[in-house]
Amino acid sequence: MWADSTAALADLDLSGRTRILDVGCGTGELTRILDNAEATVVGCDVDTQLLGVAHEHTPVVAGDACRLPFADDSFDLVVCQALLINLPEPAAGLEEFARVSSDLVAAIEPNNAAVSVDSTVDREVELDTTVREVYLEGVETDVALGERLEELFVKTGIEPLSTHRYMHEKRTEPPYSEIALKSAARKASGAGLDDTKSELQCGLEDSETNYDELRAAWREMGRAVIEQMQAKAYERLERVPFHVTVGRINGSQ
Repeated sequence: MWADSTAALADLDLSGRTRILDVGCGTGELTRILDNAEATVVGCDVDTQLLGVAHEHTPVVAGDACRLPFADDSFDLVVCQALLINLPEPAAGLEEFARVSSDLVAAIEPNNAAVSVDSTVDREVELDTTVREVYLEGVETDVALGERLEELFVKTGIEPLSTHRYMHEKRTEPPYSEIALKSAARKASGAGLDDTKSELQCGLEDSETNYDELRAAWREMGRAVIEQMQAKAYERLERVPFHVTVGRINGSQ
């Protein structure tokens, strides 16, 4: 994600850090970018299977974001990416970040309510919008948190220093990658939609459409995607706005 856009991370002051913690690091994509700094970088995630991948590149520790297994002031920068949107109480996560950081805290979070999609399959644009709106209605966490990060920082006693909006673009075009081909297959089978079935069912409770009808339309759209891919005519552009907020622990210099 950050391969060509590391300027968006400039306010993290990576060159001035000595110990960095990446919370919710997953397989370590962001951790590897942070590891370009002249600092010790540690990844932390609750999923030990994902940590097995991240461990190939950086030191990792298993731990819950809301109960970090580190002493107070263990790091001078604690950062997360697309983590707070998945926490039932994101403020509790930030409070832990502030506890284990002696200086800076940074959060890189999307506003999933403002995602946009362009596609050569017309129905994909319509259905993607519908599914996103239903998901937002049914999900229990705040997946649009990105644009309200500064408010959350203030609420948890972290002084906001800067916020930048970064538009992440994900393109699908010929020649198609293995990931793009698998994504198309999951659309055609309905498997991709099934990953969020419970949230979608919840979001559809007051709708005249039921999950099976939505899934059938999604699968039909997926088959159209595959047909265009076979003709090397399919293109898709997804834009996801990310907000990068950096704050200082009150009392630190």
